[in-house]
Amino acid sequence: MATMTAGRRVPAIVRSRLVAGVCTGLLCTSLAGCGNGGAPTAAATASASTLASAAPTSAPPASAPTPSVSDVPTPTPTPTPATVEATPAASGEAAQAGGSGASALWGKAYSGTARISVHVYDYCTTDGSRRQAGSQTYSMNATLHLDRPRTGGDQSESNPFSMLFAAGNPAQAGAVSFWSSSVSTVSSRDLAGNYRDPNLLLTYWDIGWSDGRLNARLTDPHAREAVVLNLLNWPGPLVACRSDLGQMPGGFPHALAAGTTFTGRLDGSGASLTAEGSTTDGVVAFTFTFDGTAS
Repeated sequence: MATMTAGRRVPAIVRSRLVAGVCTGLLCTSLAGCGNGGAPTAAATASASTLASAAPTSAPPASAPTPSVSDVPTPTPTPTPATVEATPAASGEAAQAGGSGASALWGKAYSGTARISVHVYDYCTTDGSRRQAGSQTYSMNATLHLDRPRTGGDQSESNPFSMLFAAGNPAQAGAVSFWSSSVSTVSSRDLAGNYRDPNLLLTYWDIGWSDGRLNARLTDPHAREAVVLNLLNWPGPLVACRSDLGQMPGGFPHALAAGTTFTGRLDGSGASLTAEGSTTDGVVAFTFTFDGTAS
């Protein structure tokens, strides 16, 4: 009894120190396995065994199976604008109103010979009716020049190319000239005083060209504008119905009538063309063939 009484009389502060000492001892015992060069002691091994046996026995959750190569879907690449091939446009584009490739003839010049047949008419009958008064066939050196369609003011020639054909010298009797278009300088004011472009485009011929074939037709001689360039230079009698009195020297330029044609083969290497028409006064009708080589 005395002993128990004495124990109860131990001050509280002393009891606290005793408990702290016991805990420190236990901690040192558990850490003793870290000494001796890192080799675990028997006490440390026993403590580890005790903790292992106290651990839960349930197995950790199984990890998801690794998919095989055949199970992985192959992504389909999305084409980018840089890898998408453009669909070529339709090849039916015309170079300008006359079929594809006409621009390749711009700047071409052809030289050769024109063989011309002329039938001359007059009105020297008793009743004043038209009759054939004679005919003549001859040859002349000739040239054909093609170029880009002409422009004048705010207009452009609606042909695949501009055309200039000349057989003989313009002042020579029997000479022929074809102009598809021209640009004429006129007054910048019309008769009413309104402004107009002084560069007036005049188009004489309607030209079709496709796959090396030319089909051209004179549609307007432009006699109203007094700019007549499609001509056949042919002499006339000094006195009407008196051929015995001679002819005018050097010939006389006759305007070609609408409906004159110029057709045949025309390509980058040569031309083989036929023309047929008449003059506006009805005095001369003509045909000719032209064979030329591109230079």
